[in-house]
Amino acid sequence: MTQSDRINRQWILAERPVGEPDDNTLRLVEAPIPAPDQNEMLLRAEYLSLDPYMRGRMSAAKSYADPVEIGEVMVGGTVSRVESSNVKGFAPGDWVLNYGGWQDYSVSDGVGVTNLGPDPAQPSWALGILGMPGFTAWAGLTQIGQPKPGETIVVAAATGPVGATVGQIGKILGCRVVGIAGGPEKCAYAVDMLGFDACVDHKQEDLPQALAAAVPDGIDVYFENVGGRVFDAVLPLLNTFARIPVCGLIAQYNATDLPPGPDRLGLLTGTILTRQLTVRGFIIFDSFAELYPEFARQMTGWIAEGKIQYREEVIDGLAKAPTALIGLLRGENFGKRVIRMSGNND
Repeated sequence: MTQSDRINRQWILAERPVGEPDDNTLRLVEAPIPAPDQNEMLLRAEYLSLDPYMRGRMSAAKSYADPVEIGEVMVGGTVSRVESSNVKGFAPGDWVLNYGGWQDYSVSDGVGVTNLGPDPAQPSWALGILGMPGFTAWAGLTQIGQPKPGETIVVAAATGPVGATVGQIGKILGCRVVGIAGGPEKCAYAVDMLGFDACVDHKQEDLPQALAAAVPDGIDVYFENVGGRVFDAVLPLLNTFARIPVCGLIAQYNATDLPPGPDRLGLLTGTILTRQLTVRGFIIFDSFAELYPEFARQMTGWIAEGKIQYREEVIDGLAKAPTALIGLLRGENFGKRVIRMSGNND
C-alpha cells in the first residue's frame, strides 16, 4: 500500500523484543489522518530516518529517554511537508525536519520542528549529514575527542553515517584516520572514497593483530560506535591520555545476557586509570544542542568545498521499514539508511 491522502499508515510497537526484533515486534495499522487544532499544523512524512537507537526505545529498560509503550507509534526522525498550517512561520508546501515517527501523518505545534524552506536541494540530508548523525560525529569528535594534528583517530562502523563523517573530519583536522568496518567493500570505500589512511575488516579472525599493524603509533582518539570484540581489539592500543567519545554500542543492542569469556571489567578500569583515559558517553542534543548552528555552518561549508562525501541508502516504502531496521542493526547498511515514505514499492 502506498501513501494515501485518506488514511494514516502507522507502525506501532506490538511487543517488546527479546534479542533481535522480528516480525512480531511491530504491527502495521491504519488510522484516520489527524486533524490539526488551532495553533497546530498537519505534516506529511516524506522520509523516515532509521537509526540504531530505535532498538533501545523498544525496550522497557531504564535509559536516557522514555521507551515506546506497547501500542504506540514507533519513534523516529522525519522530513515532512506541511499540508496545512495554523502555526506562524510554517506554510503549506514547506519542508520540515520533525520527529513524526513511523507514520504518514502527524500534527505539531511547531516546537522542535525545523523549517527547511519550500525547496531544499537535498531534503533527506537533514536526517543524515546535516542532521543528527552529522552533528553527532562533529560534536563527539571535536568536543570530546579534541584531536590534534598528527594524532591517530580510530573510528568503528567507519562507513556508517556517523563513522564516515568522523573520519573525514579527522582528515580535515590533520590526523591519521583508521576505520574499522565490516567487509572488504566497505573498507575499500573508506580508503578510496572517504580518504581514510587505512581500514580494518572487523570480520577477520586476526582483528587485534590487523588493527595493531594499522596503528603503529597507537590510538589517541577512539570514536566508539560498536563495542564488543571491536573494543576488545582497541583497548590495548590506546595511548596515554587517549580520548573515547562513546556514541553507540550496536554490537550489544540485541544482547540478552553478558558476553562470554572472562570478566574484563578489571582490565578496563585499570587501563582507564593507568593510561589516564577520558571516556565520555553523550546524547547529542542533551549534551551539545547549543552548538548546532556552529556545526551547520561548518558542515555546509565543507560539503560545498567537496571536503565531505556522503552516502545515502534510500529504501522505497514504509512497509519495508522493520526489515530495513533489522538489517541496519546487523550492519547490512552501507551509508545512511532512510525510508522514502511515498515510495510505491510496498
